Amino acid sequence: MRFIIQRDRLVHSVQEVMKAVTSRTTIPILTGIKISVTSEGVTLTGSDSDISIQSFIPAEVDGDEIVEVKSSGGIVLNARFFSEIVKKLPMDTVEIEVENNFQTIIRSGKAEFNLNGLDPEEYPHLPIIAEENIFKLPTDLLKTLIRQTGFAVSTSETRPILTGVNLKVQDDELTCIATDSHRLAMRTAKIENKINGTYSVVIPGKSLNELSKILDDTNELIEIVITENQVLFKAENLLFFSRLLEGNYPDTSRLIPSDSKTDVTVHTKDFLQAIDRASLLAREGRNNVVKLTTLEDRIIEVSSNTPEIGKVIEEVQAEAIEGEDLKISFSAKFVMDALKALEGSDIKINFTGAMRPFVIRPLHDDSMLQLILPVRTY
Repeated sequence: MRFIIQRDRLVHSVQEVMKAVTSRTTIPILTGIKISVTSEGVTLTGSDSDISIQSFIPAEVDGDEIVEVKSSGGIVLNARFFSEIVKKLPMDTVEIEVENNFQTIIRSGKAEFNLNGLDPEEYPHLPIIAEENIFKLPTDLLKTLIRQTGFAVSTSETRPILTGVNLKVQDDELTCIATDSHRLAMRTAKIENKINGTYSVVIPGKSLNELSKILDDTNELIEIVITENQVLFKAENLLFFSRLLEGNYPDTSRLIPSDSKTDVTVHTKDFLQAIDRASLLAREGRNNVVKLTTLEDRIIEVSSNTPEIGKVIEEVQAEAIEGEDLKISFSAKFVMDALKALEGSDIKINFTGAMRPFVIRPLHDDSMLQLILPVRTY
């Protein structure tokens, strides 16, 4: 195997597949990146057996030669060393040649590295996915969906299913739900094509987070293919596989209250900054609790009291307050996470009492909501 390639294209692809490579693996060969070369171009693969990423560099794009293939073949190279080497090579092109016993030579300008490679035949094969259940979304919308729900997944392994985001597809609508049992984030979106039947899968939050980092903010369509235990995201020159979490995701629809006793409409930024300031004195240990009280004349009082540090009180002018008076305590971090995820300058909060979950939605937009459980402070 021997080829010459533009260094920046190689560095870009190496960084993409490195997102799937981990040093903590029970299969030694997975600490490497697999490189396969054909006349069409170069394919790089990285995997940690949960996530697999494949990045393809075409031999030419719009008539410009990117890869000059001298002879085809394959090799697996240590990911950490290979990625460091290509980043620091002196020239704009790199020549990579594999000799006997998987000895690999990497040349650029006057620099030459010799790396011991491994047999590409021993690298685990990527899952073969039958492309039956495909739906399509603009890439930037997928990134937004991940940003608005992924933060609410559970970080505790006691209920593994909650460490993932639940994707439900029905007709032409996709719903993403994440919850750690103290809060819930939900967002719906239209998909580009109608599919037959309904699907409900749970994708690890970690996988979606890595996927989001790799994808560009474009409105190019990304294809999402679902099978029984894998999901595949197909973008241009990029394949991203993730295993699915096993088990049934809890039915969250019954958690969302349909009625409310107190409705508050408030400017998102004002509310977020007031909670941020109130939490300054509430950050000690687990006690990140802020209290909200409704007052006369559409005023909300946001306060926090930590006996050994001090207290803070701030008044925020709401656009509207309807219904019963209310005093409620909640985690400042959870509410701030929720507010940062929502779009729009104004939000509506529906409270159903001091001990019941409350719902935050953007004003005039029903496609997303955040639900938060209050904290008992007595």
